[in-house]
Amino acid sequence: MTTLLRRTLIAAALTLLVVSPTSAQEARARWERMCQIRAEKFDLVLPQAMQDNDLDMWIVVMREGLLDPLWEALGRGYVGDWGYWVFTNRGGRVERAVLGVGGYRLEECEVYDYFGSAGELADYVAERNPDRIGVNIAESIGGADGLSHTSYQHLQSELGSYGSRLVSAERFVSDFRATRTALEIVAFGEAGEISREIAERAFSNEVITPGVTTLEDVAWWMSDQQLARGLESSFDMPSVYITGPDGIAATSTDRIIQRGDLLMLDWGVGYLDFYTDMKRIAYVLREGETEPPAGVRHAFERGLQVRDIMKATIKPAPTAEEAVERTWDAIVAAGFNRIEFNRPTDDPAVTDVILGPHSVGNWGHGLGPSLAFFNPTRMTYELRPGTLISIELFAYTANPDWNNAKIRIPLEDDAVVTERGVEWLYPVNNRILVIK
Repeated sequence: MTTLLRRTLIAAALTLLVVSPTSAQEARARWERMCQIRAEKFDLVLPQAMQDNDLDMWIVVMREGLLDPLWEALGRGYVGDWGYWVFTNRGGRVERAVLGVGGYRLEECEVYDYFGSAGELADYVAERNPDRIGVNIAESIGGADGLSHTSYQHLQSELGSYGSRLVSAERFVSDFRATRTALEIVAFGEAGEISREIAERAFSNEVITPGVTTLEDVAWWMSDQQLARGLESSFDMPSVYITGPDGIAATSTDRIIQRGDLLMLDWGVGYLDFYTDMKRIAYVLREGETEPPAGVRHAFERGLQVRDIMKATIKPAPTAEEAVERTWDAIVAAGFNRIEFNRPTDDPAVTDVILGPHSVGNWGHGLGPSLAFFNPTRMTYELRPGTLISIELFAYTANPDWNNAKIRIPLEDDAVVTERGVEWLYPVNNRILVIK
C-alpha cells in the first residue's frame, strides 16, 4: 500500500467518524430524543388512553428472543428470562415499573418510577388490586398482539386470581400509539423529508442511466442509503416498478430501464421509531423529448385533482369511515368514478379512482384510525386531530398513446389531521420526475 493511499484511507475513515449518521454522537442524540418523546407520551397521552379504555393496569410481557412490538417505544432494555413493563392508573398519573429488565438506555432515560425483579410481579399487582388489566392480545392490529400463547399462560399462572382480570388492550394500544405529541409529529416529518430526498434522488440521473441501470439497481441503491444513514423500514425491498398498457410490467427485477419507461416507486424509511410510506413517479425521456407525453401528464393531473379533493375534505370525524365516505361523495360529485380495488373500467371518458388513506407512524401501515378499506376495524375508530395518515390514491385515466388503455397513477404522501383538515409534513409529489 502506498503512503498516499494509506493517508487517503485514514482521512476517509476520520471523515466518516465525524459525519457518519451512525456515529456515537448521533446515537446519543437519537436516544435523547426518544427519551423526550417517551416522557411526554407517558405524562400526556398514557393516562387519558387508560381512562378512555377503562384500564386500571397495563402489563407488557417479554422474554429474551421474544420482544413485543412496543419494545422500542417502552425504552428497550435487556430481557433475561421474563420481563414485565407494568403501568398502573393512579387517577391523573400513571405509575410505571419495570420488573426483570435492565440496561443503560432503559434506566438512564428516567421515565420509570421503579425497577425490580421479575419475581416481584404477583405481589406488585396484588398491592395495587386492579380490576381490569390490559395485555397485548388483539384480533385486528398486529402491533397490539405481542403476547404469545405461552406468555399469556405464564402471566395467568404468575398472577393467580388476578389472571382472570386480563383483558385485550388492542384499542388502548391503538389510542396510546396514534395520539401524537408535538415532538412525535416533528420527528415523523423529519423521517418523511429523508424518505422524500432519497426517493427523488433515486429517480434521477444520479442513479439511473437509461439502457444500463436495472430496477433492482435502483432498489439496492436506496437500501444502501438506508444502511449508510442508520435508517430502517417496515417494508421489504423498495418497490421500483414499470407501468405500461398492460399494467405493472416488472418490480425491482433485473429489467433494464429504457427510454420511454414510466417508473413508479413505493417505499418508506424508519427513523426514531417512525416509519413513512410514500410513492414517486418518473418518466424516462425518449430522444428528442423534453417532457413526458401529453397523455402521461394528463393522467398525472387527474390524480392531483383527486388528491386536492381528499386534502380539502378529510377532517376529524366520529369515525374514520364517516370521513372517507364524505370524501368519496366529494370525489364522485367532481366527476370521478369509484371502483373496487384494481378493477378499472374500460370507459375512456372517466377517470376511475381507488382510495387507500391509512394510518402511518410507528409502521408504514400504522396503528390508529384508518380510512382504508383494508383496515375495517380501525375504520370504526374516531379520527382525531393529531392522527398521522397516508393520503393514498390510485387514479386510472385513459392514455391515447396506449390505445386508451388506462394509466394507473399512484399518489401517496404522509400528513397529519388537524382541526383545519389535512396538513402536509414535507413537500409532496407535485410533478413527474424526469430522467434524461
